Amino acid sequence: MAFEQTWRWFGPNDPISLKEIKQTGATGIVTALHQIPSGEIWTVDEIIKRKDVIESEGLVWSVVESVPVHENIKKRKNNYKKLIDNYNQTIRNLGRCGIDTVCYNFMPVLDWSRTDLQVQFKDGSITTRFETSVFAAFDIFILKRPNAEENYNEYELRKAKSYYDGLDDKKKKRLIDTILLGLPGSFESYSLDEFKAVLAEYKEIGDKELRDNLSSFIKEIIPAAEEAGVYMAIHPDDPPFSLLGLPRVVSNKNDLKYLLDARNSNNNGLTLCTGSLGSGAHNDLVDIANSFADRVNFVHLRNVKKFNGNDFFEDNHLEGDVDIYSVMKTLLVEQNNRIKKGRKDSRFPMRPDHGHLMLTDQNREKIYPGYSLFGRMRGLAELRGLELGIRRTLSI
Repeated sequence: MAFEQTWRWFGPNDPISLKEIKQTGATGIVTALHQIPSGEIWTVDEIIKRKDVIESEGLVWSVVESVPVHENIKKRKNNYKKLIDNYNQTIRNLGRCGIDTVCYNFMPVLDWSRTDLQVQFKDGSITTRFETSVFAAFDIFILKRPNAEENYNEYELRKAKSYYDGLDDKKKKRLIDTILLGLPGSFESYSLDEFKAVLAEYKEIGDKELRDNLSSFIKEIIPAAEEAGVYMAIHPDDPPFSLLGLPRVVSNKNDLKYLLDARNSNNNGLTLCTGSLGSGAHNDLVDIANSFADRVNFVHLRNVKKFNGNDFFEDNHLEGDVDIYSVMKTLLVEQNNRIKKGRKDSRFPMRPDHGHLMLTDQNREKIYPGYSLFGRMRGLAELRGLELGIRRTLSI
């Protein structure tokens, strides 16, 4: 049995069609009902409507990515109890429709962060990058967050000042738009004033508070997931360290152990994202994969190259600093073990996470950074070949 090869599709507005996706060799679709506001229930009718569209092309809806966690749940404020009830009902409705894997994250305010979405790679394709000093320039001189300087060292502060001094108005706007870019699947984003307001909401919430809130949330949703036969898969923080003074609690091995211990259940599992965790110098991806393989419910495979501490750019799938070979080998052994044990969660949906923007895709409109056709297709082909080679070596 091989990994289930999947592909993220943003629905009818995605510039990449299901027909094109089918020709990549992927069989499973990873998607979400992006049109439904965060916190509202996904009805059976809306789920079935999307499922029918996918199945009409000979594909299956394999994974939901994501059912967004409303900010009030993360803060446990205002109507958070009602929002959790809605979340549980969505989980039940998905299970009723035969969709058994849900990816979600618990990152406050920002879903992911980069400082440049138009980096020319060595082969002429376009990739993304995160540089701490550039982020500091935004944080200190544009956002003007109180006491922001305390979160950076002297070298980063000097580079941030130098970088900011070289920005004209056009470049400042580009930096703002890059950092405040909305969730994948949406090109909506915060304005600077809106962003300041939502940051202020977390003034009294630190790592401990957010970690406790996540633990409570897990305990509140996993019983519904167990009842519905749905495997929850929390996505790690991207990048896996604090930004803008916000707490981040899904960033390292200890964080993962804590949230898995909150409810010891196979329905309470991980999205093992090698790129997100791999962009932290403190993370050993092979060790993490070995430690938590039995609780991995979804796999994102991509690679990063790190430089200057926490800085990184997105590399080709089989290049970079993450040992994709060893991670995949661990997961293939785990899949084989699950099959032998008769576990129902042995599909191991995997998708090539992100891909460089290659020449043929550069004329397409509204491609979300990292979600081109040809870049991801190259990644999927490479990962498929790597998987076959490992399987032959292991004779599984």
